[in-house]
Amino acid sequence: MRAMAFRWIPRGEPFYPNGGDRTKTDNDFPEILKHLIHQRGIAENEIEAFLNPKLRDLKDPFLIPGMDAAVARLLEAIDEKQKVCIYGDYDVDGISSITLMCKILHAYGLKPETFIPRRSPEGYGLSLAAIHRCIEETGKPDLLVTVDCGTVSVGEVAYLKAQGVDVVIVDHHEPNLDVQPDCVALVNPKCGDDFTYLCAAGVVFKLGHALMKTRKTELDLKELLDLVAVATIADIVPLVGENRLLVRHGLRHLSSTLNPGLRALQEVTGMNGHVTSTDVGFRIGPRINAAGRMDCPEDALETLITDCRRSAGELAKKLDDYNRERQAHENLIRKEALEQLSENFDPAVDPVIVIGSRTWHHGVVGIVASRLMRQYYKPTFVIAIDDEGVGKGSGRSIEGISLVEAIRACEDQLLAGGGHAMAAGLSIREESLEGFRKMFGEYVLANSSEEDRKPRLVYDAEINFSQLSLDFLASYELLHPFGNSNPQPVFVAREVGLSRPPFHMKNNHLRLMLRQGYHEQDAVFFGGGEHELPNPPWDIAFTIDRNTFRGKTTLQIMIQDVAPSRQSPE
Repeated sequence: MRAMAFRWIPRGEPFYPNGGDRTKTDNDFPEILKHLIHQRGIAENEIEAFLNPKLRDLKDPFLIPGMDAAVARLLEAIDEKQKVCIYGDYDVDGISSITLMCKILHAYGLKPETFIPRRSPEGYGLSLAAIHRCIEETGKPDLLVTVDCGTVSVGEVAYLKAQGVDVVIVDHHEPNLDVQPDCVALVNPKCGDDFTYLCAAGVVFKLGHALMKTRKTELDLKELLDLVAVATIADIVPLVGENRLLVRHGLRHLSSTLNPGLRALQEVTGMNGHVTSTDVGFRIGPRINAAGRMDCPEDALETLITDCRRSAGELAKKLDDYNRERQAHENLIRKEALEQLSENFDPAVDPVIVIGSRTWHHGVVGIVASRLMRQYYKPTFVIAIDDEGVGKGSGRSIEGISLVEAIRACEDQLLAGGGHAMAAGLSIREESLEGFRKMFGEYVLANSSEEDRKPRLVYDAEINFSQLSLDFLASYELLHPFGNSNPQPVFVAREVGLSRPPFHMKNNHLRLMLRQGYHEQDAVFFGGGEHELPNPPWDIAFTIDRNTFRGKTTLQIMIQDVAPSRQSPE
């Protein structure tokens, strides 16, 4: 496979290296890092709060709509020892939110039931099928608290109310402001003006804060920030405002967590105690998600909620097994998808990818869609079709193409669909696949230019190896956590050679020792073995990370792209 022909585009005003000069700013901060901060739109008077966010700066949780009513109803349930059930989604945010809600209510002496729908037969969120199973398995509650779902479940909430069940909804998904569920409280920041960036676990944390402002307990909410950080990173919500604050402090707690399940997940993945957002996104999050993808979400919940170290260790290994099973399904689907594409797809001509099969696992198609989108830089839907000929698919898009708008434009070919601009889901009859592929492609061509459809790599600054050091890394890490709306900076270095031939690792990864002038840097190129690399010298685009091995810390380069070298501008 040839390397994808990225266009390298500087983000904002370009920044060029100044040789070995490590001049500091007035804040004792390298000039290049001040440049990165300003690129993120941080004003001079906001820099200290951005670099060192403080928990004391958390805002009043009662600013979120519905918070007063939710607190009052929960305190009523606590005082009267009512039967409460926490109902949540099967992904990381949902499972973390259930765990948080349970731990908060435990501190008030309440022992709630928990329930998670199954991805395959019941689908996402509140559904009548899942509600019936919930009541059958846990008994009819006096109060059902939904987390990470429920905002638009008008009919389902009406059914629960008719059964004599009160409902409190704690969610972060987009509401229909014209028609809302007839519940006791809808606690959703998107119904107001504040905290609209929070994930569900963040909203649950704010609810816990509101409860403690109303009636104190012995619970230390700070000890739950590790769960909030995991959910916030895994749900890819913007790392701005209080999200940045909660994740920064949550990652610190995660490194020395008191939660046996989170500790066991770190051990099973070989983590060394220093936890980053990358660790959460690529190690912890996928294993929690894998249980839901394999229709066993209760195991993920039990991992996070147990107080027993032994059980936590056994459960973490089970989640790791689910993740291996998920990877096996993913590799098989990707192999078969590439075979399909080799027969009926021309990347130079076809604007979209739409593929499906009756043999594919529905819980994994979204991951494959994401990989194919990155590989070909095409809006992509991958669809698992059941024995009845009904397909459920997941889509991933490129910058500038909204899948939600595309689904609306193609609704004649679909049974249902929705989601976000960059990631969406749909249901479709098998015989409609070809019609949808054609209509989806026409939409993309009509709503984007040829330039829009070319892959691009946006970089933040040019830099020389002479500027990279552990001191630089320490300052750079103040920009953490990286994620949505605070992307990890991408640097470019010019005229880079090899000190020795690349070392091939498993999964087609490459380890390289790079040289620029007299300076050498260790580097890893994930998937680099799949690419046809040009002869050095190279220009490289890369990120940097801390690497600790056998007690020694080094700065490591993670290569994003390689191109034949050209001299940088003066």
